Amino acid sequence: MTRCLTFVTLLAVGLAGCSATPFSLRPDQGKLLATGGVSQIEGAGGAGLAPWAMISGYGSNASVGANTYYTHAKTNDFDLRSYGAAVGIADRVEVSYARQEFDTNDTGPRLGLRGGYTFKQDIIGAKVRIAGDAVYGQNSPLPQIAIGAQYKRMDRDNAGLVKALGATDDEGVDYYASATKLFLDKNLILNATLRGTKANQLGLLGFGGDKNDKHSLQFEGSAAYMVSRKLVVGADYRSKPDNLEFAEEGNATAAYVAYFPNKNLSVTLAGVDMGKIARQGRQRGVYLSTQVGF
Repeated sequence: MTRCLTFVTLLAVGLAGCSATPFSLRPDQGKLLATGGVSQIEGAGGAGLAPWAMISGYGSNASVGANTYYTHAKTNDFDLRSYGAAVGIADRVEVSYARQEFDTNDTGPRLGLRGGYTFKQDIIGAKVRIAGDAVYGQNSPLPQIAIGAQYKRMDRDNAGLVKALGATDDEGVDYYASATKLFLDKNLILNATLRGTKANQLGLLGFGGDKNDKHSLQFEGSAAYMVSRKLVVGADYRSKPDNLEFAEEGNATAAYVAYFPNKNLSVTLAGVDMGKIARQGRQRGVYLSTQVGF
């Protein structure tokens, strides 16, 4: 019940703050190209690893926007697939859904699992812009600021295993606040996110653990440079909690190139370091993400 109230409250605050501008369900694609970011690995609008304060889609404050995405990350020993959708309302409220599948491939037997064992979870997110305007606030030092929450729940088939590995729960809620500043004259986007979380490996190995069972404050940062109107290069950093005695967890970084041929499509290619995962050392590799929307 508490988790449901979190999302209801967020949405109520966001919708109550929508402007008095006449609203239409017809997409107007009124935002600048690339300013909605891409689909973050948990479904929110932002960069690959971190949510931004930007709202998904290209709808203006008088319309809606939406997108769907698919991301495939391949590291030394594991594969991570993430796919889902997000809807932006009046450039103020965002609602998202993501499905993550973490495939252990040939590493499964080394962890006492069958080959190709897959951890799966669903993520429902909500984000509300509460202050600032990244595009139209160029003369203000105030960044665009948003608060959000992501409810994460593992498949029941995985629940018993993650608890045996030391996790306290198979579901949890992350809370975050993001501040994003767009410098149009410098073609630069900077973002900082603070996240309260108990998630182990984004939640794919459960929540909480034998080392720590409380929400801890983590930092996520992004910097993106617009090489041209359609091409963006950038980097992400994400710290992660270390809750499980079973395996040390490391922080994650990524460097990416994102191409926006138009407002209906984006493609992102990145090199990623997900840190230490399940006693298999640092996991480095690449990910490719495609987003389609309006």
